[in-house]
Amino acid sequence: MFRIIGPLCAVVVMAAAGSGMAEEAGPVNIRPDIATVTVQTENGPVEIGRIQDNDHMVTGEWARTSRACPPFCIQPMSPAEGVTTIGELELLEALADPEVVVIDSRTPDWFAGGSIPGAVNMPYDRMVDRLGELGCEPDFDGWDCAEARSVVLFCNGLWCGQSPSAIRAIIAAGYPAERISYYRGGMQSWRVLGLSVTGG
Repeated sequence: MFRIIGPLCAVVVMAAAGSGMAEEAGPVNIRPDIATVTVQTENGPVEIGRIQDNDHMVTGEWARTSRACPPFCIQPMSPAEGVTTIGELELLEALADPEVVVIDSRTPDWFAGGSIPGAVNMPYDRMVDRLGELGCEPDFDGWDCAEARSVVLFCNGLWCGQSPSAIRAIIAAGYPAERISYYRGGMQSWRVLGLSVTGG
């Protein structure tokens, strides 16, 4: 017996009862009112959408559910105090905002294998050395980040520690936590949703 408590219950009841229901094929939008989002990249505009095959499934590396922990442990919702954790819709807004830098903090080999269009690669272990690219100025104590840009960092997914490590390192170097957002789902969640990836 199901107890109805608000609008989500209709989904729960349908999911529980719907194992025999056929899903109707249709367009795969980002939101009901948005099919695609165009972002500017260093190579020109790129349209981000979702894979339109209603039977598409994630395979290979991105379908893995269990990795050895350590080192691939589930990451906390927030990697540091003051940092905002965001989802895909907020990330798409950030990609469309020329004032925000979206950073793929993975190593170059992972970045070369496909990333989020519009993201720049700043490997997690080199980010502190590259804070000048984000509006910080070198000073005698390290970095003055009073004019730092707003940034979003991501890596491979909920189990990836690269962006959390980078976030903690740049905060320790003087980057304001309130100008940092963390896309915790990373590439695994992005791919599970069938969103566009560089390299096809």
